[in-house]
Amino acid sequence: MRCTHLFLFALTLVVGAASVQAEEKLNTPPEGFTALFNGKDLTNWKGLMKGPNDNPIKRAALSPEDAKKFQAEADEDMRKHWSVKDGIIVFDGKGRSLSTAKDYGDFEMYVDWKIEPKGDSGIYLRGTPQVQIWDTELKNGAHVGSGGLYNNKTHPSTPSVKADKPVGEWNTFYIKMVGDKVTVKLNGVLVVDNIPLENYWDYSQPIFAKGPIELQNHGNTLYFRNIYIKEL
Repeated sequence: MRCTHLFLFALTLVVGAASVQAEEKLNTPPEGFTALFNGKDLTNWKGLMKGPNDNPIKRAALSPEDAKKFQAEADEDMRKHWSVKDGIIVFDGKGRSLSTAKDYGDFEMYVDWKIEPKGDSGIYLRGTPQVQIWDTELKNGAHVGSGGLYNNKTHPSTPSVKADKPVGEWNTFYIKMVGDKVTVKLNGVLVVDNIPLENYWDYSQPIFAKGPIELQNHGNTLYFRNIYIKEL
């Protein structure tokens, strides 16, 4: 009996140490990557302008004065609805999407995400929708799984396999974008293999050479952490 107690005590210590180690590594980028989220605040992020200026083509046509004014409003909206708690970005289900302050061209990135029941979200690449996130129990086509390039019309838009964890658990995307080609792994499973991302804002144009990465929402509570990027 004593041996059993000693074993259980030792196991508790090991599990506790592993938990502390995992917590220490939260929002700490792997070698070669930079953390887009510092785990403390929304440095490196800004609010997304309201429509029609959520469209990168429209934003590019704004005068400097209008761009400054509309961005100030967007940042005010961001601060009301996006916050940081315990090393996690939390969205309250209201307001607009969150955008990187910097534009990116070719890159690799990781992002952890978690949704609640009926959750619907996505990762915009170069300001363009999107690598899809959703509750796969929804009856709107979500049964195919997350990770697909949802707004593609000509090229494949659905993931090759469903690799989502149950709603309420953390999922991890690995996303690589080079030129117009996108590769996505969800929880280590390849779901999109070098597929072109089409320009949702104007399908007659190629995808933008650079643009922000956006954490999109559809009016649901969302959670993000461990957001890392490596420019190529």
